[in-house]
Amino acid sequence: MFSQRTNWKLSPNRFTQALDAIRASGTKLIDLSLSNPTECGFQYDVGAILSAFQNPNALSYDPQPKGLLPAREEVARYYLRDHHVSVDPESIILTTSTSEAYSYVFRLLCNPQDEILVPKPSYSLFDFLADLQDVTLVPYSLEYADGWMVDFQSVARAFSDRTRAILLVHPNNPTGSYLRAEEAQQLNNLCHERNLALIVDEVFLDYSFSGSSPKTFTANLDALTFTLSGLSKIAALPQMKVAWVATTGPGALQRPALDRLEVIADTYLSLNAPTQWSVPTLFAQRHSLQPQLLQRVRENRTSLQKFISSQPACELLDADAGWYAVLRVPAHGSDEDVVIDLLQKQNVVVHPGHFYDFPKDGFLVLSLITPTEIFHEGISRLVEFLHARPHK
Repeated sequence: MFSQRTNWKLSPNRFTQALDAIRASGTKLIDLSLSNPTECGFQYDVGAILSAFQNPNALSYDPQPKGLLPAREEVARYYLRDHHVSVDPESIILTTSTSEAYSYVFRLLCNPQDEILVPKPSYSLFDFLADLQDVTLVPYSLEYADGWMVDFQSVARAFSDRTRAILLVHPNNPTGSYLRAEEAQQLNNLCHERNLALIVDEVFLDYSFSGSSPKTFTANLDALTFTLSGLSKIAALPQMKVAWVATTGPGALQRPALDRLEVIADTYLSLNAPTQWSVPTLFAQRHSLQPQLLQRVRENRTSLQKFISSQPACELLDADAGWYAVLRVPAHGSDEDVVIDLLQKQNVVVHPGHFYDFPKDGFLVLSLITPTEIFHEGISRLVEFLHARPHK
């Protein structure tokens, strides 16, 4: 009765089963995977956010496929003010989420079973998005050597006659690595040679640990480029469901891409008017929320490094940005075995590396936006747990 594209394995994995069992017992957990900013104790301007939805313009229905112009202009102002790049509002299409933006771009570029190259490790949601759009994902590798880099040999091996695009996450989730300028140029060259597009996820672009980040890919004109982002991370407002895709690149490709995307967007008209009229106020929240998140992320990362310094077999991997930390630990059994053992012995929740398609065992992923006191207690228990495990 059901489509093959939804033939997923829906039974809970062993980690989820163990987590559900402990929660059902009423045991208090230390959650180091917490990544919902609305649950992490940050201070929101409640009055301003709620009052933004009282705009009387929201009572009028004005269906615009790309989204209302004032909202798109606000997105363009963000790129100009925060990243010093001029983006034409007419090149921006608003969506309810980056997931929806991905679906638009996948549909634009791919016939059934066409291929898109995706980085590994990275965010596991891509698999579901691709299944729903009948797209095949082909992985290429990010390699770690005192920092993350694209393995271009794996990119070359991944190409086929059905390849339509290369997907980037800039900075990557969860590795926190920005794509370097020379890597971007090499990918542009490959796209030019093979008539491919770039799809670039920039949701964590603003969360650089150093305070300065590489240029947004909305400045990329050497290849047809679809840059995705949204207020879920930029303003720590995942519940408001405002995102977009900006299309840039050579004019001969950009124009027909935008024309076709507009038809796709016109078919769904997904983003509601009250939210679109509230976009300027919602965007403004980044000025107070980003400093709060960056302070939390930096403090927690510094604390994590200090705590694990006594564990020579455990390493905090280098990163440039984002909300996550990756630990490399001795691989005694699978990562799932490790996190279940940690959960049952210390009541601490972390994510196993295989959730993010790390190529082998020995990786744990922690959220750095976890409230500080909870984070300190959690990593203290984590270090105690690691100390008790064999190192060889």
